[in-house]
Amino acid sequence: MGEREEPPRVVRTAGAILLNLNGMVGAGIFALPALLYLNIGSFAPVAILLFAIPIACVAAIIAKLSTLFERSGGIQLYAETALGKFAGFQTGWLIICASTTGRAANFHVLVSYLAALFPVFEGPVARPVTIIALIAFMTFLGITGTRRSIGGIWIGTLCKFTPLVLLCLVGFGSNGFPGAISLPSFSGMESVALLIAYAFSGFGASVTAAGETRDPRTTLFRSVLFAIGGVAIFYAIVQWAYIAIDPDVGSADTPLAAAGQKLFGDWGAVMISVAAIFSIGTNQLSSFVVMPRILFGMGERRLLPEFFAHVSPRHRTPDHAILSYAAIVTLIAISGSFATLLPLLVAVEQAIFLLLLVSLFLFWRRNFRGLRDTMSAVWLVIVPVATAMVLWMASQIPALAVLSLAGLAVVGAALSWLARRAVGVEQPAGVAAG
Repeated sequence: MGEREEPPRVVRTAGAILLNLNGMVGAGIFALPALLYLNIGSFAPVAILLFAIPIACVAAIIAKLSTLFERSGGIQLYAETALGKFAGFQTGWLIICASTTGRAANFHVLVSYLAALFPVFEGPVARPVTIIALIAFMTFLGITGTRRSIGGIWIGTLCKFTPLVLLCLVGFGSNGFPGAISLPSFSGMESVALLIAYAFSGFGASVTAAGETRDPRTTLFRSVLFAIGGVAIFYAIVQWAYIAIDPDVGSADTPLAAAGQKLFGDWGAVMISVAAIFSIGTNQLSSFVVMPRILFGMGERRLLPEFFAHVSPRHRTPDHAILSYAAIVTLIAISGSFATLLPLLVAVEQAIFLLLLVSLFLFWRRNFRGLRDTMSAVWLVIVPVATAMVLWMASQIPALAVLSLAGLAVVGAALSWLARRAVGVEQPAGVAAG
């Protein structure tokens, strides 16, 4: 086979941080403050910072593994290299299932926010048409250039953070900074632990697009850790601002909009609602940038048909992978099947993290690309804390979700067998795993 066309490396450090940041900050921040405050009161901001520590340990492992690879795929690539092609296919299958289901659900949330401001978007015809239009727009951005998609994310990020920063500044200026902190009960902390953990989901989004990142072995490591630290501080500040403003806690579904209304009147609630629209939109767009790279990488390494490894001659983007990802999201969103798949997301994420820990151990034992030589004594703390965090979160998964995950794995095994028959067993020349 001849030399394969590859997308250019256009993602810099700021772009990688942006992908991680928008992978974490979506719709959750607009509901999180009230839920935390109702359960643990004034201790909520401190709880966010405390729980960020074990989550950062998990993120540090993803960041460390990203220094070993320069191709796209992220955790799917790490599992494939450490555990073999079958495990690599299953990991990719689970990630794509979780991602497409989450995106489909979030498009409905996005349209609901739009319809709250502009009722024309609601209705049995308008809703699906709007969803299809949004997916088509994000697909267009993705295909016509990664740099253009990053530009769109920059615009959306400014539009969502500016109102939130204004809310915090005016809230502190009008009401002062909250002083006293009351320790919550153990049961209260336990009830919000998973909620905080899931608020940080998406911290390693950028590693999936390593093949389009400049100097990925250093850029991605920095971007993951910088983003999770910045988001933890931002979440805590927003929580403190919410406590300072002290809106009606009965508005638990839209707490920041209630805070905006208390400070600025009706237009304040509209301002926060617009910020929510941009927040969800940029969260969606960041997924459309990174997740198709899993399909692209799997096609490139012959885990999927070579169709998925196609690169647009004009735009130099993985166009077939992006179109395929968009088609799956569209089908799930329009069919409404995401409602039955959403409980699986928790189980899938923890299964992926467990594969990540196993991959790290195998790479360390083999001293893969000198990994062991670069791990200082601090990893004797990071790895056990990350392992405890993942095992604890896995223990919270309902039995039904575990059974559903097993069923999903069986389907993945069948698809893996079909894919092997479709593409053959030969590895194409010039396509190494890393």
